[in-house]
Amino acid sequence: MFKVGLIGTGFWSEKHMKAWSRIPSVEIASLCDRSREKLTSKAEEYGVSHDRLYESAEEMLEMADIDFIDIVTPPETHLPLVQLAARYGKHVMCQKPFAPTYEEAAEIVAIAKKVGIRLMVTENWRWLQPAQTIKRVLESGVLGEIRVARFIHSDYFTERMVPGAKLPQPFLVDMPKFMFYEMGVHWYDTWRFLFGDPLRLYAEARSFSRNVKGEDSGVVTLGYEHFYGLMDTCWVTSREMTGPIVEDEVDAHFVEHFIIDGDKATLKMYGTQGKIVLVDHNGQETVVAERTVLDHEESHFRLQSHFIDCLESGAPFQTDGEDNLRTLRLTFATYQSMETHQAVALY
Repeated sequence: MFKVGLIGTGFWSEKHMKAWSRIPSVEIASLCDRSREKLTSKAEEYGVSHDRLYESAEEMLEMADIDFIDIVTPPETHLPLVQLAARYGKHVMCQKPFAPTYEEAAEIVAIAKKVGIRLMVTENWRWLQPAQTIKRVLESGVLGEIRVARFIHSDYFTERMVPGAKLPQPFLVDMPKFMFYEMGVHWYDTWRFLFGDPLRLYAEARSFSRNVKGEDSGVVTLGYEHFYGLMDTCWVTSREMTGPIVEDEVDAHFVEHFIIDGDKATLKMYGTQGKIVLVDHNGQETVVAERTVLDHEESHFRLQSHFIDCLESGAPFQTDGEDNLRTLRLTFATYQSMETHQAVALY
C-alpha cells in the first residue's frame, strides 16, 4: 500500500483525489493546505482523519506516515516543496506547469536526482482519450511517413472572463505569460508524445481580450527534419460557438481539431464530436472512433496508475522531470520567438 500526502486542495485537486481513491494500492494518508476550510471539506469527502490534516507542508512531511507527495499547487511553490520532499526522502508527483522558469525546473530535477527520489510531472493531456487514440494510429503505421500535422484549438474563453465573473481559477487573469504557459505545456507535451521533439519553432501571439494580461491567441510552426507542424490556438474566437453566451459561463468549453497528413493516408479528428477517421488517397473514409471525449477524470486515473506502476517496477515515468524540461524548452522558446520575431533552434 502506497500512502500519499496531497498538498493543495483547491480546484483541480478533486481530479487527483478521485483517481487516488480508485487505485487499490493507494491510500490518501494526509492532506495539506493553508485553508482550513478546504482541508476539512476534502477530508470529510474522502474519509481522511482530521488528525492527518496539515496547514504546513514541512509539518506534514515531518509528522505524516507517507511514501510520496502529490503537489497540486501553483508553479512558484514547486521548488521549495520539492526541496522539502528531498530532505525527507519522499517521491514526488508535481502538477504542471512544472516551474515558472526553465532554470528553476532544471534545479528541481537536479535536486531530485541528487537525493535519489522519483519525480514525475502531472501531465494528463497525453492520457486523454483523443491523444491515446491518435497515438495508437500513429504507431500502427497506417499513415505512412508524416508530412504535415495541424492542430487547431478554439474557444471564446477570455472574453467571458469579465470582472465579477465566477472564475474557478481567478489567478489566470493576471498571468503575464498565459495561454502558451498555462495551457501550452499540455499542447507541447502531447505534441512530443505523438511526434517527438521538433528541431525549431517560430511563434506569433497576441493578447486581445481586455480581461487578461497575457496572450490569448497565437500560431506556432514546428519544424522537423522531414515534416512540419502547425498549432493554431485562440481563446477569443466565436468560430465554434453554437449559441449565445450563458451568464457566468467561464469554463473553457473549447473545441480541438487535428489533421495529420501522411504519404499513405490522412487522420482527421473532428473536435466537435471527437470523431476520428482515416481518409485514404481514394477519398475512402474509415472510422477509427465514432466519438472521443476529453475524459479528464479517466486521464488522471491512467496517469496516476502509471505513476504507481513505475514506483512498483522501477520503470521510468513517461513524464519524469527531465522529460518535462524538453516540454518547457518549447514553452519558453515560444515566448522568445514572440519577443524577437525570430525562429528558435531547439536542438
